Amino acid sequence: MNLESLGELILSLYGNTDIVVLPETFSTGFTMNPADTSEAPFSETYDWMMEISVKGNMGLCGSYIVKQDGYFFNRWIFVSPEKKSWHYDKRHLFTIGNEDKIYTRGDKRIVFSFRDVRICPNVCYDLRFPVWSRNRQDYDLLINSANWPESRKDVWTTLLKARAIENQCYVAGVNRVGWDGEGIKYSGNSMIIGPKGNVISEIDENKGGLVTAEISLSGLNDFRRKFPVQKDADNFTINI
Repeated sequence: MNLESLGELILSLYGNTDIVVLPETFSTGFTMNPADTSEAPFSETYDWMMEISVKGNMGLCGSYIVKQDGYFFNRWIFVSPEKKSWHYDKRHLFTIGNEDKIYTRGDKRIVFSFRDVRICPNVCYDLRFPVWSRNRQDYDLLINSANWPESRKDVWTTLLKARAIENQCYVAGVNRVGWDGEGIKYSGNSMIIGPKGNVISEIDENKGGLVTAEISLSGLNDFRRKFPVQKDADNFTINI
């Protein structure tokens, strides 16, 4: 799907949606040859995202490949219709597949607010590392944009639910579908999960398209007050 048709699909949600989440490297698909598909910061894909965000009056996010100062980053971007933006560089690189030899890992965990929802982003493999995305009572929604293979789909769905339960937050996991150039299949299994680990909404397996859900901050805060497990959480530090 090219950006023009993707934009039309997103804008069909006008008036009914606050945030639209796209998969990891949504404009190109994941590649180990980023020199062929990367772009400078704040260039073509960023401009397209901002245009759609403004037209649709919605937040728009997903990752794409950025080359900056001679390094390649798998950069997740969130843009707002007020023309503000935040970015997060994928922290955990898939060393089993030599991703760390091609890309540069990020070193900053970020949390930001959009329309009163505090958001923490992950990219794909980050999902396996709960300490990195541990809720320090500073976010309400964890977003993971992914290219997660079908062969590990049970891991994907299990970890999405686990992150929601342990962090008492909503989780939006958005994954690609189809086959890549290396013959790897992706089944999607995109879903939105509530703080008790319940699936609120999901796209049918091996299907592309849209899925929407309404989240309730008042309901989330009420649940946290009634079941305040975060008070018993362990303290920790992260070495960058």
